Amino acid sequence: MGRRDEFGPPVELEVGGRTVRLTSPERVYFPARGETKLDLARYYVAVTDGIVRALRERPCMLHRFPDGAAGKKVHQKRLPRGAPEWVETVRLHFPRFGLSADELCVTEPAAVVWAVQMSTVEFHPWNSRRADPERPDEWRIDIDPMPDAPFARVRRVAGVVREVLDELGAVGWPKTSGGDGIHVYVRVRPDHAHPDVRRAALAFAREVERRAPDDVTTAWWRKDRKPSAVFIDYNQNARDHTIASAYSVRGNAEGTVSAPIAWNEVEDVEPGDLTIATMPARFAARGDLHAGIDDAVFDLAPLLEWADRDERDE
Repeated sequence: MGRRDEFGPPVELEVGGRTVRLTSPERVYFPARGETKLDLARYYVAVTDGIVRALRERPCMLHRFPDGAAGKKVHQKRLPRGAPEWVETVRLHFPRFGLSADELCVTEPAAVVWAVQMSTVEFHPWNSRRADPERPDEWRIDIDPMPDAPFARVRRVAGVVREVLDELGAVGWPKTSGGDGIHVYVRVRPDHAHPDVRRAALAFAREVERRAPDDVTTAWWRKDRKPSAVFIDYNQNARDHTIASAYSVRGNAEGTVSAPIAWNEVEDVEPGDLTIATMPARFAARGDLHAGIDDAVFDLAPLLEWADRDERDE
C-alpha cells in the first residue's frame, strides 16, 4: 500500500468559497489525544475570523511538521512549491544573507488551510504588513519566563505590563504563548521602522523591570538572567523576528494554542487547557477576543522619549 493510503484517502474541504484538497488526513499530528491533520484543518476553519485577522496581509514564516508534532520541525520562509494561484505572497529582502524570499501573505481563510495541507502547524507572522514591511503596526510584549520561573510570576508581570500600558493610554491585547509565557500586542501607527519600535519596546520593558525588579529582567545575555526571572523579550520587535500568532497551534503533543484571553482571565488561565480540542467551543461562545485590536492604535512617541532618556542615562 502506498504512503498516501496509509493515512487515508484525500479529502476536500470547502473553505471561504474555495475547495482545498487535504492529503494524508488521518496522519496523527498531536499524539497526546490523537488529533490528526484533518482535525488541525478543521480547528483553523472553526477559528477562521480570528486566525485571518491575526495574519491578514502580514509576511508569514511557516513552521511545518511533515510527520506531525513529534517529528522534525521545518522553518520555512519561502512559500512552499505547488501553491494555487490564489495564494498570495509578499517579496522580502534579507540583506544580511543577500537573499530574497516570497513569503505567504494570508488574505483569506483558504490560504490557512492550504498551509495546513503543506504540513504547517504554526504561523509566525511579521509585526508589519506587506504594504510596508519595514514599518510595523504591531508592538509585541513577550513575557518569557526563564526555566525556574513559576507561571504565577508570569501572571504578576502581566499585571505590571497592564498597569504601565494603562498609564500610557495604550490598549494591550493579551494571549497565551501556547507555552509557558504570555504575549501582549498593541496596535501602533506604522510611522517608525523596526529599530525604533525595538527601542520603544526596550524602554517599556525597562520600566516594567523598575517596577518589578524581583520578577523581571531585561538582561540580553541569558547568562546574566536569574533562572527564576521573567524576561521581557523586546527583541521580538526586531526585523524578521516572529512569534506564533493569535490562534496559532503550537507544535507539541498536546496541540496547545496561542490563545487570546481577556485581562480578567490572566489570574486564572491555565495555558495547557487551551488546545485544538477546547478552542473551537470557546471561540463559538466568545468570538475573537482580539476583534477590536485594529481600532485601538497607539502612538509610540512617549516610549521613544523614554528610550531617549534611558540612552542619555547610560
